[in-house]
Order: sequence, then structure tokens, then C-alpha cells
Amino acid sequence: MKMKMFTMLCALTLGATATFAQKGVEDGSRFGHGEDSVRCLKNISIYTEYVKTDNFKDAYQPWKAVFTEAPTAQVSTYTNGTKILRALIAASKDAAQQKVYMDELMAVYDQRIKYLDQLNTLVKKPTTKGSILGLQVHDYLNYCGKIDVNKAYAMSKEAIDSEKENSEYYALQEFMDISSRKLKADETHKEQFIQDYLTAANYADAAYKAATSEKDKQLLKLAKDNVDAYFINSGAASCENLQAIYGPKVEQNKTNLDYLKQVINVMQLLKCTEEEAYFVASEAAHAIEPTAATAVGCGYMYFKKGDIDKSISYFDQAIELEQDPEKKADNCYSAAVILFSKKQLSRAKQYANKALSYNPNYGEAYILIAQMYASSPNWNNEPALNKCTYFAVIDKLQRAKSVDPSVAEKANELIRTYATHTPKDEDLFFLGLKKGTSVTIGGWIGETTTIR
Repeated sequence: MKMKMFTMLCALTLGATATFAQKGVEDGSRFGHGEDSVRCLKNISIYTEYVKTDNFKDAYQPWKAVFTEAPTAQVSTYTNGTKILRALIAASKDAAQQKVYMDELMAVYDQRIKYLDQLNTLVKKPTTKGSILGLQVHDYLNYCGKIDVNKAYAMSKEAIDSEKENSEYYALQEFMDISSRKLKADETHKEQFIQDYLTAANYADAAYKAATSEKDKQLLKLAKDNVDAYFINSGAASCENLQAIYGPKVEQNKTNLDYLKQVINVMQLLKCTEEEAYFVASEAAHAIEPTAATAVGCGYMYFKKGDIDKSISYFDQAIELEQDPEKKADNCYSAAVILFSKKQLSRAKQYANKALSYNPNYGEAYILIAQMYASSPNWNNEPALNKCTYFAVIDKLQRAKSVDPSVAEKANELIRTYATHTPKDEDLFFLGLKKGTSVTIGGWIGETTTIR
């Protein structure tokens, strides 16, 4: 009888202890309950002190206990966990042990994502899954030795697609790094690689424009340069490659507007508007849904075919359909260049001036007008007066660099060239002209300039 009662008492005691002591991972609580919660809090205190002194070796075991038993105790379980494991990987000389730490490092990120909703309730500024994935990819590349490119690419792409222009600078450049590695292993990745470049470059540009600190701007500028470098060094950046990729697919997708738009955007951004795939995609898309972009494509196509009037009619459509003033200006400028190439100077000048009406700071448009004037300086029977045309040329070039510093070097070089064609003082003297006198250039130019 006594033995039976003792057995029952032991069972009740064990049951009470089990109820009193329970880990957070088991009951969903933050620290656990009873003895387990006491142990959890003690381990947090111990490993945190070790981390403060960079004693990561002794921090490891108490940290791991918290990580395993109380996954929602603190966000710092994960931020400190990555510090600890990175240090241990770097310090270890044993490959097998390094592999253990590497796997645990990846598990830190996986578990943080798993419990992200609960962990975000503990902080004022929530963390996104995309930002965690970006960090995970960063550590995967830097600490995990030989990587699985497909696994890294999937994580990196998900991070970038999630964060977009909010992506960290390192996430953007590492996305291109991984995509380029995937391209080396798989030629069929070429089309996606090009799209990845455009995505990363656009987000890097947007992030740079939105950055407020000089440090962030420098890091994002570096990231953009690295993104560009991966693309340039990939060998996929040529228009010939784009034609090879898109040529057959455009023919198969002439009714797929989304695909046609993608081809048009890619080939415009990479300045491959002389390729047949671009023309075919533009004409097919324009037939379905006329837009400024498709009209531009058709305009270039008919220019290449030699039908200037039809080409300009499409550029007129592009100008009308476009809503962005700067892009309207670009379309006007393109029409002016085409007309200039066919020596239709008066019409070319009209479109260049139209470009300036949409974008008064369009330096290239002023340069184009200057080149038009220089290409046809003769308007008078008097050679010295014809040479005065070059003063009007220089006026436009001076204006170009004053409104648009980005063209200053080009404008200055042209000024040095055209300045040698201006009339000499003695030539003007016999015409009763001198420095400071105004001269109106006749003919289609119709500009008043000043002798100097």
C-alpha cells in the first residue's frame, strides 16, 4: 500500500513539474514558463555580457540554448546570433566544425523568418522578410564556401523583388553577382540575366535619388557601378546578343503585348534600337496598343527603311502620346537628328526648337542646332559674311553648356573647332564691320549674332 501511494505521488510531482517548467518553443510563450523561463533569462544575461566583450566562444552555448528553446524571446537573439556564428566560422580551423557553424548561421535566418510576425511585435520598426533574405544571401556568399548558385539566386531574387528600391546596396550588387554566376553555368539564363540587370540598375538609381546622407549616396553609387560592371563583363550586353535572344521570340509573341513591351523597353534602355527585333516588336505592339514607345520604334524602323516622311509621322505620334515633357523632348530631338541626316535643315531646326520648348535645359538640342548651322554656313555672296555664321554656331554652343553642364566638354571642343572658321578682322573692316557689331544671318538660319 505504501509503495502504491509513493508511486502515485511521484507521478503527480512529475506532472506538476512538467506543467510548471515549459520552454517557449513548446508553448508559444516568449521565455517559456517556470524553471525553463528562469534558465532562458539567465542564458540571455550570460551570452549578452559575453557578446559585449567579443567573447563569442563562451557566448555560443548560452545563446544557442535561447535560440533553440525560446525562438521569440528577443530580436537580438538573431542579430547577436549572426555575430557569434560569423566570428566562430572565422576563428575555426576545422572544416567540419566550420560547416556546422555555417549551417547554424543559415538556420538563424530561416528561424527569424519563421517567427517574423511575433518578433516584429517586440520592436518599434518592423523588419521585412526581404531585408532578412538580403542579409542571409550576404552571409551565404561570404561564409558558406562553395555555394549552390540556384539556391542563392532564388533567395536573392525574392529579396530584391520584395524590397525593390529599398534594397540595401550590397543586396543589389550581390544579386547581379549571383545572376552572372548563374549565366556562366546556364546559357539559357541570358534573357533573365538582362532583365535582372535592368531591375537592379533601376532600383539602384531610384535608391540613389532618394538617399539623403552622403554615405548612403556613396555606397549606392558604388553598388550601381558594380551592377553595371557585372553586366558589361558578362558578355551579354551587346545588341547582337539581344537580337539573337529576342528575334525568334518576338515572332512567336506578336500578340503578346506584355512581352512585346518588355522587349521594347530593354532594347531602348540598352540603345539597341537599330536591331530588327526592336522594329518588329514596336510595330506589333503599336498595332495592338499605340504608345509613345511603340511609335518611336516604328519611327526608327521606317527611318532605317528610308521612308523619312513615314518615320517622322511616327515620331509625331510619339510626341503626342508621351506625357513626360523630357521624353517628349527626346522624341523631338530624335526626329531632328533624322531630318538633319537627310539635310532637311529647316525642318530639323523646327524639331530641335520644339525639343527645347519641352526641355529648356536640353544641351544636346542646342549642339545639334549649332552643327546644322555649321553644316550650311553660306547665305550671302560675301564670304566674310558667310563666316559670320560661325558666331551664331558658337552662340548655340555657349548656350548648350550654360544650361546643361553635362555637355560642356563636347561644346568646348566644338567651340575650339568652329572658332577657327570665324572671319578675320581685316575681312570685316572692308565691310564696315567690327567687334561688337550685330549681324543677322539670313536664309533658313535667321539668327542675329554679334561679331567678336
